[in-house]
Amino acid sequence: MNSCILMAEIIKNPELRYTADNQMAVADMFVQFAPPPGSRPDDRHPTIEVVGWGNLATEMKENYKQGDRVTIEGRLQMNTIERDGYKEKRAQLVASRLYHMMAIDSPTASAAPAAVSAAPSSPPPSNRTTTASVPRKEEPPSFDADDSDQIPF
Repeated sequence: MNSCILMAEIIKNPELRYTADNQMAVADMFVQFAPPPGSRPDDRHPTIEVVGWGNLATEMKENYKQGDRVTIEGRLQMNTIERDGYKEKRAQLVASRLYHMMAIDSPTASAAPAAVSAAPSSPPPSNRTTTASVPRKEEPPSFDADDSDQIPF
């Protein structure tokens, strides 16, 4: 089965349209991926067209905009397009689910720890130390040259 999950940033707002025959909603948008490690800042980022159908199409138009970071679940398909007499293949992701990604430095993410710290706290820990908090250094097993006959391979 063809299935993939991608994390990307929306670079073109979703456009909503309807099919001619049964007026089913279809939305498309373009997303880009983070550049690969070691790439130059002026390199082009990989992009792909994302298409959603039905209720997902209307949700894409209402809830997502350019600049949003999203996780997209769907299937990948290849389309052949003729441009200037040449056939060109383009990848397209047909989305089945779409999720917002929360940035680490967003105001909602920084507000969450404040709400947790406002909750009643547990009693302060005692001054004694436990063995779980002290890291142990394990020694590697020793190898005796006389035991070489007992190697299991």
